[in-house]
Amino acid sequence: MNRDAVVQAATNSDGGGWVFVLILCFFLVMGLVQVVRPQLLWKANSRLQRGWVKNPEATEPTSKGYAMNRVVGVIFLGFVVWMLIQRI
Repeated sequence: MNRDAVVQAATNSDGGGWVFVLILCFFLVMGLVQVVRPQLLWKANSRLQRGWVKNPEATEPTSKGYAMNRVVGVIFLGFVVWMLIQRI
C-alpha cells in the first residue's frame, strides 16, 4: 500500500473537525475565566462539595491559591491556542 495515500487518508477530515474546534473554543473560554476570574470557577464548583465538606466556604483558596490558578490557566490557554493553530 502506498504510504502517501495512508497519510492523506489519516489526515483528511471526516466532517467532525468542527466539533473539535467547538470544544477547543469552549476550553478557551474556560481558560480565560480561570485567568481573569478564578473565583467564579470556585463558586461554581463549591456546590459539589456540599455532601462531603461541612463548610464549603472554608475551602476557598487564598490569594496565593488563586495566583496559582491563574498561572495554570495561562499555561492551559497556551496549550489550547497551540491546538487551535495546529487544527486550522
